Amino acid sequence: MSLFNLLRIALKALQRNKLRAFLTMLGIIIGVGAVIAMVAIGQGSKQSIQSALSGMGSNMIIIRPNSNISAGARLDATTVQTLTLEDVKALQKEAPDLSAVTPMANAKGQAIYGNNNWPTTIQGVDPDYLSVIRQWALQDGIPFTDRDVQVQAKVCLLGQTVISNLFPNGESPIGKYIRFGNVPLLVIGTLTTKGESAFGQDQDDVIIAPFTTVQRRILAQANSTIFVQNIYASAVSENVTTAASDEISNILRTTHRLKPTDEDDFAVRTMQELINTFSSTSQLLTILLAVIAGISLLVGGIGIMNIMYVSVTERTREIGLRMSIGARGVDILLQFLTEAILISITGGLIGVVLGITSARLVTLFLNWPTLVTESSIVLSFLVCAITGVFFGYYPAQKASRLDPIEALRYE
Repeated sequence: MSLFNLLRIALKALQRNKLRAFLTMLGIIIGVGAVIAMVAIGQGSKQSIQSALSGMGSNMIIIRPNSNISAGARLDATTVQTLTLEDVKALQKEAPDLSAVTPMANAKGQAIYGNNNWPTTIQGVDPDYLSVIRQWALQDGIPFTDRDVQVQAKVCLLGQTVISNLFPNGESPIGKYIRFGNVPLLVIGTLTTKGESAFGQDQDDVIIAPFTTVQRRILAQANSTIFVQNIYASAVSENVTTAASDEISNILRTTHRLKPTDEDDFAVRTMQELINTFSSTSQLLTILLAVIAGISLLVGGIGIMNIMYVSVTERTREIGLRMSIGARGVDILLQFLTEAILISITGGLIGVVLGITSARLVTLFLNWPTLVTESSIVLSFLVCAITGVFFGYYPAQKASRLDPIEALRYE
């Protein structure tokens, strides 16, 4: 029997019971739609995290003090001071895979301008932090210079969140003096909008100032050995990020005089490590959601098998009649198998449309990032075809093995 005749007979059989055929497809429709929508949500989340982390500086490397053991007790990393300006100078001098290195000092406090105030964070860094490491452009004004760092200049750059709260009337903050705690700072520039980070923090809620200004004037650290809270660096390119990380570890172990058996008293983290960590978590969540949605496909396949068994029973006399006029068992098998595949594929097509539409609606109404990939559509469609063959084969085989005489006598 030709493929055209098989399709024609299958379509006629399904048209005789349109409602039943649609209800049979419903499990497949929901399953495919759910798989595509869930994978789209997972992939969208993964892409959003990667974009957010890359926006922080794809070549950026963060060095933090590590938890240490003192008198048998492991101290919290936030209370440990192991990084110094000497470490920064050593990295700048001895690490050829780094294009920029800057210390960082953070302080939380109240920013004040006139009658307006806002709780925020001030970050003390070197000029390379914005231009090289974070690649954070200015919206207006000028950046501070190495000279400003040397003389502990009372100048700063404002993030957009700070601007909107200290200057709510829309006036330009350039040339105005604000106070952070009791320290007056001249606003010489404003930063472009960065938005939320991958950790949910508002990157625009910040004041950037010279490192020495924050360290000496705000944190009041004037010791001969100046400890830094963090060190930020940038690799020459993404390809050498891992090599640069190893380079940093070797240099810091030397400057800290650590023995081969000693643990590192610092932690080196690259943006690629963070991206891989978040991506693996997101990928696991995507797989979990797809598996849960795939259960609907299994239920839909069982529904197809059930309805096809019912159809074989209802059409026993028809099968007997076809066999009596020359239809072979394989013709009967292909006829019912074609009906099962047609139900599955049609349901799959409707499910693809439903899944894509659902993903778009999630983005539109819930503002969640989604990404519909071609692979998820193709995979769902292939699963539909396999489901139709697998669950339709046994009822079709039962039909093909009926005895023509007994089938004609069936009431």
